[in-house]
Amino acid sequence: MNHFKFQVINPLLHSELRLKIMVALDSLGSADFMYLCQITDSTRGNLSTQITTLKEAGYLDVSKTGIGRFSRTTCSITNKGSDALRAYEEGLRTMFAQEVPAQDEQQVINQ
Repeated sequence: MNHFKFQVINPLLHSELRLKIMVALDSLGSADFMYLCQITDSTRGNLSTQITTLKEAGYLDVSKTGIGRFSRTTCSITNKGSDALRAYEEGLRTMFAQEVPAQDEQQVINQ
């Protein structure tokens, strides 16, 4: 019996929007919420939800300045977030480089 398994990748980063946020912040260091909304082509509500998820995982720091309509939210990637992004990238590279073994004919017959 074949015990091949694909590389495990971080499901938290496998979401398209969360990945875009992480890649942008890894490149920029930090960014304003509205700028992230613009470059990820996201709605404010969806972006806010995904940022909260990443913050709760310890991948982002979020700071707010100002009051009310004049407040500004800034997000920055943490060391843990940067490490997770690197591991995710390496996991994908490993997965693409893996040679998937041919399906055993006996396995097909027994199914």
